[in-house]
Amino acid sequence: MAEMNWFGKSLNHKFTLATVAGFLISSLVFLGLFFAFYQSELQQERAQAARDVNRLLQSSLENAMLKRDLEGLIFIVNRLGQQPNIRKVLIAEPFGQVRFTSHTESMGLILDRELIRHSTPQTIFMQDEQGVEVLRSINPVHNKPQCQECHGPVEQNPVNGVLIVDYDAVPIRHKARKTTLMLMGAGALIVIINLLGGWWFIRRFILQPVESLNSASHSLAHGQLDTRVSLEGNDELSALGETFNLMAANLQSSLRQTEEGEAFLQSMIDAIPDGVRIIDDDYNMLLVNRTFREQTGCPDKSWVGQKCYATHNLDAPCPAELVTCPLEEIRREDRKLKVIHQHTRCDGDTLDVEIYAAPMTIVRDGKEMILLVESIRDLTQDVRFTHEQRLSELGRLAAGVAHEIYNPLSSMKLALHSLAGMIVKEGQPDEIGDYLGIVEQQMDQCIRITDRLLHLSASPAGQPQLVDIRQAVEDTLSLVRWDAQEASIEIVESFPQQQYRVFANDGEIRMLILNLVQNAFHAMPSGGELRITGSIEEGEVVVRFCDSGVGISEENMPRLFMPFFSRRADGVEGTGLGLPICRAIVESFDGALMVESELGKGSCFIVRLPEASVERLLS
Repeated sequence: MAEMNWFGKSLNHKFTLATVAGFLISSLVFLGLFFAFYQSELQQERAQAARDVNRLLQSSLENAMLKRDLEGLIFIVNRLGQQPNIRKVLIAEPFGQVRFTSHTESMGLILDRELIRHSTPQTIFMQDEQGVEVLRSINPVHNKPQCQECHGPVEQNPVNGVLIVDYDAVPIRHKARKTTLMLMGAGALIVIINLLGGWWFIRRFILQPVESLNSASHSLAHGQLDTRVSLEGNDELSALGETFNLMAANLQSSLRQTEEGEAFLQSMIDAIPDGVRIIDDDYNMLLVNRTFREQTGCPDKSWVGQKCYATHNLDAPCPAELVTCPLEEIRREDRKLKVIHQHTRCDGDTLDVEIYAAPMTIVRDGKEMILLVESIRDLTQDVRFTHEQRLSELGRLAAGVAHEIYNPLSSMKLALHSLAGMIVKEGQPDEIGDYLGIVEQQMDQCIRITDRLLHLSASPAGQPQLVDIRQAVEDTLSLVRWDAQEASIEIVESFPQQQYRVFANDGEIRMLILNLVQNAFHAMPSGGELRITGSIEEGEVVVRFCDSGVGISEENMPRLFMPFFSRRADGVEGTGLGLPICRAIVESFDGALMVESELGKGSCFIVRLPEASVERLLS
């Protein structure tokens, strides 16, 4: 398996393996040729030896038989046996007995009939009687007309005898092997040269361009979209390189357009003041905007790819029986909806929000998908905007009061001073001066009330200022005492003689007191008592607004500070923003607003603000 993986890993490995396989196949082919040439060389040697012996035999025997010269025949056999590379010469009768030999030890030897029974010449490699390998040439001596006188008719005796010549096989094999090896070496050299040339050619013109394309593709796959290849020439691979560069350029352009489109979309939804997120059917958040990230309390966290319930510090989807889940509602009815939720932020705080959810259908991979689009409005922002709007409206009212009342009263006061001076100078009765004094006192009272309105409607300052809580309570109550008398409500103040100072905004503190007092009035539609007490507890200024009204039910307590939640005892439909504004004011100055209530006995709203100190001023 490892060899197969190595083989399929790259073209270089494939080419190397193919080269080795080609070399082995070529070697086997040349080995086959070697044996073929070897056998051919031996055949040529045998054929040449047979021809030479036959000619010699024919001449010698004919001459010896005609002359009956046995000594000459023996001489020829001996001389032939002394030739180079000839080990032995034998002449045997047709039945195999040796009659003439160049070596006396072979005289009378009976040869194997299977070797001499053929009527045609033959040459074979074999071992002689001494165990030495020889090339034995067996040549039958045929009966001829001139030999019939001694050997009888040809029909009865076709062969007069057999001439056997044993050649030394070693030089013959050596010569054939040398010739074949030289041929094989030359062929192998040619093969090696061809293989090296082919390897260089493929490496130079195929493998290197392919490696460049592979490296460029790898870089492109890892996001380096400016990667290009440079391939010389006009062949197919260079054309492929140009196509690759064109593809990379188009991909870079398309990806850049996609990224710009995504950036535009992200910038567009980031500009939306409400939180926006898109959720798929598996609770995964696909897109969120900056406002949503800020609403979660983790503005630097992406949230994309995480579950929607993870923003509420949950490990599982919200329980549908306890919370209205927009995703579950759209799955069931496929319609738009609006709900009010309380989200848990990363720091553990809660956030009251209004969610407007709608389904969105898209096509992905050829299939329709329904996504959920949520627009999440921070209700505390609405509270802040409403609070600022009310302060602005009060500011305009105070400006109008200052213009329409304060200035004329000031002019009238100057006129009274002049008139009083004239009366004293002319000696008029003291009763007239007393009346004028009463008028001046009432005008001063009007001016003070106007001044309190101006303080109540003052715009928030850039930095907190030193505010006297007791003075703010007294000034604010002076504006509502007439309303209290009309509603049969008794206001009781209890502030021990000490300093009740905090770092805050004077106008907002007065707005806080006014809202809590009016809230107490609404809780006592049939009259009652409002007790306002102040104290210093553990470095905090604590002011309690306790009424004897109808109280608050346990089921409404968790929703008391939710924006737009209103349950007034006097039956009037309220805006539901008074208490959320109060809490926002108190918390903006590092304080806390709490409530204690018993149904049917009344409620007590407790304001806690850090007491003003030198250390707090320096911090």
